[in-house]
Amino acid sequence: MKTSTLTIRLDEELDKLLTKAAKQSGKNRSEIAREALRRQLRVNQFEALRRRIMPFAEARGYLTDEDVFRDVS
Repeated sequence: MKTSTLTIRLDEELDKLLTKAAKQSGKNRSEIAREALRRQLRVNQFEALRRRIMPFAEARGYLTDEDVFRDVS
């Protein structure tokens, strides 16, 4: 698997949080950052898909998550 390097600047607070998370999890800082980035990109993708389908859902009466849960349950 080909990899690339990303360099980012962290403020002091974020740096401390990252270091603490790495110590608590036993993972290195890069692993924590990769997981956080992967998770955020998936959230962004989900939100983009949700925005695309909302007009279709609304046209069928699905206005809230509760509407969906009611019909799925």
